[in-house]
Amino acid sequence: MKKDNRRNNVRNTRRPEAKRDTKFNKYEDNTAFDDGLQLEGRNPVLEALNHNRTIDKILVRRGGIEGTLKVIVAKAREKGIVVQEIDKEKMAAVSRSNNNQGVIALCPAYEYCDVSDIIISAKNKGEDPFIIVCDEITDPHNLGAIIRTAECCGAHGVIIPKRRAVGLTAVVSKTSAGAAELVPVARVTNIARTIDELKKENIWTVCADMQGKEYFSSDLKGPVALVIGSEGTGVSELVKKKCDFTVGIPMYGKIGSLNASVSAGLIMYEIVRQRRFK
Repeated sequence: MKKDNRRNNVRNTRRPEAKRDTKFNKYEDNTAFDDGLQLEGRNPVLEALNHNRTIDKILVRRGGIEGTLKVIVAKAREKGIVVQEIDKEKMAAVSRSNNNQGVIALCPAYEYCDVSDIIISAKNKGEDPFIIVCDEITDPHNLGAIIRTAECCGAHGVIIPKRRAVGLTAVVSKTSAGAAELVPVARVTNIARTIDELKKENIWTVCADMQGKEYFSSDLKGPVALVIGSEGTGVSELVKKKCDFTVGIPMYGKIGSLNASVSAGLIMYEIVRQRRFK
């Protein structure tokens, strides 16, 4: 994509990335899969796979993958569904029944769309695409709040990754106050690759980063995708390098950072201000 002068002289450094927590965390939230969104047992999970039900992740008991479980794992991987092996104790902690048979499928509260659907929606409205990209947001309350703000400010959609991130859970839905039913959410395998695809559509990708240029003095007009990083480590280095430029929120107090959803909200509404108020 051809750059213009307004994107020049933007700092592209970041603080050292904190060590990632690779421990299993019950898919981020104990209550995330209430309301029938958690399928347990070999037959229910196999039926869900056979009928192409959307599944965020399948958990299988470590050391016991044989018979029907082998079929489930093979089908899941063929469909690009994340499969995670966990030990017996962790499986029991996640399970909501006494008969999970070594397998649990975690399903979203709502169906996902394709990234192309979001872009087409914007074009059908005669508007420049305005997209929020969440890079490894793991807190369902943060994701729900981001989706809620995205709906309120007129964004055309939200993009989230399949791995190391929360999906459209019941907690996300509740926190969004109904916005999850209104805002298209696309779930992709690779955020960096998706950014490349957005660039092909002439959409500027803007990375929210503490070391970026002050967001209120950056040009955020036109087709734009705002990239928001995880609560602990921010936007990953690879994804940041893919972005066209970075913007930051100045801190004047003693605390050095804001909650991810608050940061997203501030920058989203600066985009609204620049688009709608000349």
